[in-house]
Amino acid sequence: MDAVDALACAALLAVMVVSVPANALVLACFACSPEIRRQAPALFTLSLALCDLLLSVSSVPLTLAVLIAGRRVPNATGIGTSTGGGVGGLGGGGCRALGALETLLSGGAMLSTAALSVDRWLAVVVSPLRYRSRMRRRHAAAALACAWAHAACFSAAAACRSWVGYHRLYASCTLREEDEEAEDAGTVRPARAHYAAFTVTFHALTFALSLAVLCVTYRGVLRVARVHCRRIDVITMQTLVLLVDIHPR
Repeated sequence: MDAVDALACAALLAVMVVSVPANALVLACFACSPEIRRQAPALFTLSLALCDLLLSVSSVPLTLAVLIAGRRVPNATGIGTSTGGGVGGLGGGGCRALGALETLLSGGAMLSTAALSVDRWLAVVVSPLRYRSRMRRRHAAAALACAWAHAACFSAAAACRSWVGYHRLYASCTLREEDEEAEDAGTVRPARAHYAAFTVTFHALTFALSLAVLCVTYRGVLRVARVHCRRIDVITMQTLVLLVDIHPR
């Protein structure tokens, strides 16, 4: 194991140690508190916590095991890659299923974060006084259904086109180009073009879109926070002046 893989192992281990109990605690709070379950934003938090927890217990341990094994083949270690595209004893089909799940969960996590930011934008910027009467659980459920359908479409498309499997660079079962050995010479270039188009579309409509939504919504929230801070400063100064007038030295 080289220094880069050692640092990656330490980072992944830290992610697991923090992510698993933290997200499990969020799920436990949601399950035990009826008041939290009645709130619409809690559905977005539940979706995000569920995605993070599943990623932490499925994809991260496998990547950690492969890195610890030094990315070696399974004949020597029982953990590395195999000729069928498997990893960690999963086999080609198991690794493709895990890659499709990783694609689904990563897309769902990003879109859940974007939906939560839009919810906060509505509550703070658009209609803070009427938010509770307008934002219902059914609205949050509908938004999450659209987000998960969005992620599921890309995950299913990748699985159907065999664009998920073991990626040697990432040491994980994730999106990757179909093996060239399985392609005819005349179909390698179109297959690469299709995979490139899919990858760009997936990242643009999932990660880039979520980033843009986060920037726009929280910029509005920050602007409102700054306005309130200035008002609080003015009120504080006026109060201090009034106290000095009432109680002169």
